[in-house]
Amino acid sequence: MTRRRLFLSLLATASLLATGACAADPGYTVADFAKVKKFDSHVHVNVTDPAFVDQAKADGFELLSINVDYPEFPALADQAAVAHHFHNADPAHFHFATAFTMKGFTAPGWAEKTNAWLDSEFKQGAVAVKIWKNVGLIERDTDGKLIFIDDPRFDPVIAHIIAADKVLINHQGEPKNCWLPMDEMSTDNDRSYFKAHPEYYMYLHPEMPRYEALMATRDRFVARHPDLKFVGAHFASLEWSVDEAAKFLDAYPNANIELAARITQIQAQSVQDYDKVRNFFIKYQDRIMYGTDLTLNPGENPAEFKKVAHDYWLSDWTYLATGESQHVSDIHADAKGLALPKAVIDKIYYRNAVREYLN
Repeated sequence: MTRRRLFLSLLATASLLATGACAADPGYTVADFAKVKKFDSHVHVNVTDPAFVDQAKADGFELLSINVDYPEFPALADQAAVAHHFHNADPAHFHFATAFTMKGFTAPGWAEKTNAWLDSEFKQGAVAVKIWKNVGLIERDTDGKLIFIDDPRFDPVIAHIIAADKVLINHQGEPKNCWLPMDEMSTDNDRSYFKAHPEYYMYLHPEMPRYEALMATRDRFVARHPDLKFVGAHFASLEWSVDEAAKFLDAYPNANIELAARITQIQAQSVQDYDKVRNFFIKYQDRIMYGTDLTLNPGENPAEFKKVAHDYWLSDWTYLATGESQHVSDIHADAKGLALPKAVIDKIYYRNAVREYLN
């Protein structure tokens, strides 16, 4: 057993022992929101306007801004410049993850060029590397075949990330709703996204890989790299089932998951089985990180964004930290807050991210 596996195994044991003590914890309230140290481990700050950072400070958040090889975002070099700007100004509160281009993937020297780029970003403060869903759904090699994350041509880059002791953040596939007809999707926000982005709506593309195949590919990849610090973005694309997320975490002790843009799918489950969802968060309190996917891009209104961000953060806090109910329009239901104990909230909202990204 590697040291990392042993460490995470001990964490899991400690969490189980702490579960009984959690019952007596009165938990936080809505009024505690701005007072508690928090870490949003999945945002995209793509402009130098300070609105995002200012709102985060007002609401008690450190940020991890994730650069992404995404065509609707600025170029990677521009994203990096914004990240360097804010990190240099306040390295204690603004953190960032880098990303690499897939251009030239099949050409000789791609891995060496990629590792040189990563080293440059690590020197400037990057704490992690993001691989987006373009790997598995978009990028193809010179033979026209899709490139998957378990492709051995990635191995030199993954080995470099491990040697640098950095985290790999992976957005694998899409929510399971992506492969379903619109009327069978569990949330309105997924319906809205895939209506607006039919190119990513896999139900319309039967020639593309199925959901189950992409998850199996990801699992093979994580199994092949047990020493890699791995974070499954967006609840590791297992947002539809906390049971499946539990299986994933049990199988891969080097993996963690974060909540970005998947709270509504979790709320849909807790409406059906409140205790199961709450118990999942308590059992895996050391393996879950809070994140939102909040994004501020060029051309967007910074003042409007600040209100959106505050409301989003406060709504999630109400659901995770308190027992208050709120109406969730995306699932057409009232969702009772999980009222997670303070010790659990402190880990999910702060300590787990600091452990994985900053230590």
